[in-house]
Formats: sequence, C-alpha cells, structure tokens
Amino acid sequence: MGNFISYVLLGLSLAAPIGPINAAQLDRGLKSGFFSAWLIGLGSVVADILLMCTVYLGMVHIIEIPFVKAFLWLFGFFVLVYTGIESIVSAIQLGTDLRSSQESRIKTFFTGFFMALSNPLSVLFWLGIYGSILANTAKNTATDQLILYSCAIIIGLLLWDVTMAAVSSFFRKVLTTRVLKTISVLSGLSLVGFGIYFGIQAIILIF
Repeated sequence: MGNFISYVLLGLSLAAPIGPINAAQLDRGLKSGFFSAWLIGLGSVVADILLMCTVYLGMVHIIEIPFVKAFLWLFGFFVLVYTGIESIVSAIQLGTDLRSSQESRIKTFFTGFFMALSNPLSVLFWLGIYGSILANTAKNTATDQLILYSCAIIIGLLLWDVTMAAVSSFFRKVLTTRVLKTISVLSGLSLVGFGIYFGIQAIILIF
C-alpha cells in the first residue's frame, strides 16, 4: 500500500510543474468553469497514458529520430501559439459559457491532448522518468504489479487535473471581471511564449 501511495504522489509531482497545460487549465477554468478546465487536463492525461504505453512497448527510439523531434517542436509551436492567441482574443468574453456545446467540449479535450502530445519536453520527460521507473521496477516486480503502479501514477495525474480545475473555477467565482481578464490574457501570453520557444528549438534542430 505504501508503494502504491508513493506512485500516486509521483504522478502528482509529474503533473505539478508549471507549463502549457497548467496555464491552459487556468485559462479555461477562469472563462468556463470547472468542467472545461477538467477536460483540458483529461486530454493531457490521456496523452500521458499514450506516452506511457509507448515506453512500455519499447518504441522510445522513434522519438529520438531528428525528423520526429523537429516535427514535435513545430507541431507544439502551432498548437500553443494558436491556443494562446485564441485565449487572448476571447478574454473579453469572460462571463459567458463559450464552450457549452458538445463540439466545443470535444475541442477542449483535444486541445489538452495535443498540447501534451506535441510538447517534446513533456515527451522526453515522460520517456526518461517512466522509462527509468519501468527499467527498475520490472527487475523486481511482476507484470501485474507494474500495471498497478502505472495506474497509481495515472491516479496522481487525475488528482492534479481535478485540483487545477477546482482552483481555477474557484478564482472565477471570487475575482472581479477585470482581474479575470488580466489573468486570462497573461495565461494566453504564456502559452504564446511557450510556443515561440518550441518554434526556436525546431529551427535550431532543423538548421
């Protein structure tokens, strides 16, 4: 039981560092409430699970191909810049349920999914962290235990998703519209900043 809880805490610590996903969750939570922020995080968690499966199946070497790395940097650039600009433009519409339709909920989910999947830092981080966990744990535990510990990491990720969604939706209720707009614009600018960094890394890798 102690090992299981330690892996849950590991999942929480992996999700906690400030990055594009947390910025996007904050933005969506301020604009549209808990559910939209939760969907962004859920999309990210699904992408993380996909990366974990990739490591488990031994496909790590594919990520190391320079062309694949460059593609990830460029894809991340477009996703983050587009999302950031959309966030800034829609900041003036705070207070309305902009994403109440089913289509927009699907879009919100896939925004989180593609942001996580197209983030080379996240990809390499997961490959390094989970890869090392896999290598060390597989020596001493059975496959079912390995799956159990992987599920514990996923639970930690989901707990952080709920926490971020709750925090952002709480601030939405207690802060003034002007402050919410300011935070939303800053979140959008941070996403654009991450995107520009990704674009620079892609150019460096290509040339």
